[in-house]
Amino acid sequence: MVPMSEPGPRWLSADERAAWLALLSTTTLLPGALEAPLQQAAKLSLFDYNVLAMLSEAPTGALPMSELAARTSASLSRLSHVAKKLQARGLVKRAIHADDARVTSTTITGEGLALVGKIAPVHVESVRKLVFDRLDERDVADLARIGRKLMRGMDANHWILRTPAP
Repeated sequence: MVPMSEPGPRWLSADERAAWLALLSTTTLLPGALEAPLQQAAKLSLFDYNVLAMLSEAPTGALPMSELAARTSASLSRLSHVAKKLQARGLVKRAIHADDARVTSTTITGEGLALVGKIAPVHVESVRKLVFDRLDERDVADLARIGRKLMRGMDANHWILRTPAP
């Protein structure tokens, strides 16, 4: 039996409930809407594309698996599975790091870079259409601020928090 002195649940206010349901619906529907054009254009999932994009943005085209996992917000096991699949397609290669045998690095191949170059415009157009075309400058700044604030509460060391806020 719960003692009467313990507080009950902190229910959401009407405004909080509306914001929560909007966020939940967005985070549920947006990944599929962004993935459909990637599947059609290149048989890639949104996560596959994100892995390739993060590698393509790295100065050398390579990242240690732990850093790539951080940049894709994935577990090492999920990333390892996807990297193996992308390697079988010739889009990445994995190798033991030259300076530390405990570290596996993943490098985007020329074929992977060419594919990112081909499908990045498709992806960016989807992101614009589904997100940014509906927002004004203040909304974009608020979205970045709120996203960083929420991320800080879930993972204070998340890689996006290492870069200065716009």
